[in-house]
Amino acid sequence: MFFGKVKSASSKDSRVPPNQHVTTKFPVLHHGNVPSYPNLAEWDLTVFGLVESLRVFSYAQLMDLPQTETATDIHCVTGWSRLDNKWTGISSSELLKHVNIKREARYVVFHAEEGWTANLPLEAFLKETTLLAHSHNGKPLPPEHGFPFRAVVPHLYFWKSAKWLRKIEFVAEDQPGFWERNGYHNYGNPWKEQRFSWD
Repeated sequence: MFFGKVKSASSKDSRVPPNQHVTTKFPVLHHGNVPSYPNLAEWDLTVFGLVESLRVFSYAQLMDLPQTETATDIHCVTGWSRLDNKWTGISSSELLKHVNIKREARYVVFHAEEGWTANLPLEAFLKETTLLAHSHNGKPLPPEHGFPFRAVVPHLYFWKSAKWLRKIEFVAEDQPGFWERNGYHNYGNPWKEQRFSWD
């Protein structure tokens, strides 16, 4: 599979994890179909689980929240890295200002279209670089990259950054997601090369 202009990562490049190659393209990799949202007034994001009360955000409500811009590198488990990505969206800390999670919440499960899920510890969700993004490099996300909202968790392999978000669930016990149940590492730290369950 060709990912465009690629250069090998130098061992001196502290921004690139082991056995990754840098690309200037943004490869499209996903499981299932690319959903279409012809009417965003009908789209919503539900936050539920171990929260004081379930909250459903419309697209307009999310766009009205304070927005964050951040630049991060991303690393795919298949071996490519893309540097200097500029994201615009809602930080996880901003989202939690509008949702009261219960003390026993320890993990987060992202629910995407077609039943796809990704899991991560609460502390990973709360990192300052984690956000719900609607734009990439100053433009709205294209459908194949998660429009209208995707998670961005850049300190983990990029499969954890679920596209086409529809629900965020807070839970007490870990619940491995789609790829984790199919052989991927449960946490996915690219610096430790946690690609597969046996790593």
